[in-house]
Amino acid sequence: MNELMTLSEASEYIGKSKETLRRWDNDGKLPAVREPMSNYRLYRKDDLDTLFGGLLDVNVKETVSNFVEPFNDYKVIELFAGAGGLAVGMEKAGLKCVVLNDIDKWACQTLRNNRPNWEVLEGDVKQFSFTEYKDKIDVVTGGFPCQAFSYAGKKLGLADARGTLFYEFARVVKEVNPPICIGENVRGLLSHDNGKTLEGMISILDEIGYRVVPVQVLKAIHYNVPQKRERLILVGIRKDIDVSYEYPKPYKQIYNLSDALKKGDLFECDVPKSEGSKYPKSKIEVLDLVPPKGYWRDLPLEIQKSFMGGSFYLGGGKTGIARRIGWDEPCLTLTCSPAQKQTERCHPEETRPFTVREYARIQTFPDDWKFSGSVAQQYKQIGNAVPVNLGKEVGYSVVKFLNQYYQEK
Repeated sequence: MNELMTLSEASEYIGKSKETLRRWDNDGKLPAVREPMSNYRLYRKDDLDTLFGGLLDVNVKETVSNFVEPFNDYKVIELFAGAGGLAVGMEKAGLKCVVLNDIDKWACQTLRNNRPNWEVLEGDVKQFSFTEYKDKIDVVTGGFPCQAFSYAGKKLGLADARGTLFYEFARVVKEVNPPICIGENVRGLLSHDNGKTLEGMISILDEIGYRVVPVQVLKAIHYNVPQKRERLILVGIRKDIDVSYEYPKPYKQIYNLSDALKKGDLFECDVPKSEGSKYPKSKIEVLDLVPPKGYWRDLPLEIQKSFMGGSFYLGGGKTGIARRIGWDEPCLTLTCSPAQKQTERCHPEETRPFTVREYARIQTFPDDWKFSGSVAQQYKQIGNAVPVNLGKEVGYSVVKFLNQYYQEK
């Protein structure tokens, strides 16, 4: 069995452009196979792993630790906080969350239930002023959604972004004036609107007095997270500060699904029992036939055709469909719903989606972090979160920066 990937999936997996992959195919360096119906290029995952050592980035050296002790009580305001993945990570790194905002009532309930001492502002961020925190906060963080701007002139200003949630993020940063601000987003922000959206964000932060560190996409698997998730990190440093920011160093150790769900280095016990979604009978009958690490192409041909319908003939890998995760691999990126057709994440041994607690483990939430609302609401909160361990490593990088800033002040 050999998983096949589309050109774009292969490009993202190894971090090389589609043009490079096409050239390598033509040169015979990395031959693609052709989809019989459409003649699309498909790549064998094993070939990519052989050529690129799989998930490991060649530049990842052994990292002892990113841990650093905070010199002071550093304070955080977090916008678009969700169920608290980034906030818990920051807290683990020694930062103090002072105020958190989210519009989702269940996410806010989750935050309040787990941390009664946190001030949680429930509602649209537009309703809240943060001027009382001016010069009293060390970092403003926020995972604002990716929205296109209307370009008024050549250089985008704060006023041009009005109506977007990034505008609100920038407004709060301007009101609070922290030494550093951190935005996080999906990798797709790099190419959103041909890169104009990101360019606009950088331009706006520049206008309000922040220089943006070269943007990086961090792979969660390099930060003690057993999941192939990527987050784009946007770091702004106040222009009067002459201290450089360094991203957290990636770790060489890669954790897999077994590390997430069983007792080991990541967790002190097996995953607790909890509620979870179920597949309909028709889907169970199909997924029963899929081996660990397999997907729809491992089904008998006739079942492939009936299960995939018209998309069977469209070509492409569609490797998330009818996908059963293996114990010895990191999980694919979790989504907000564990049983959707395009993004099945089936348990390695049992034919069912991951439970709520399994979902939380894969996102490295502590077992005592309880989620509010219906099972569907809980999945949504966990699926949308920044993995806690990734948040912690980013937190250490913020602490390191703030320590240096206050030492030199």
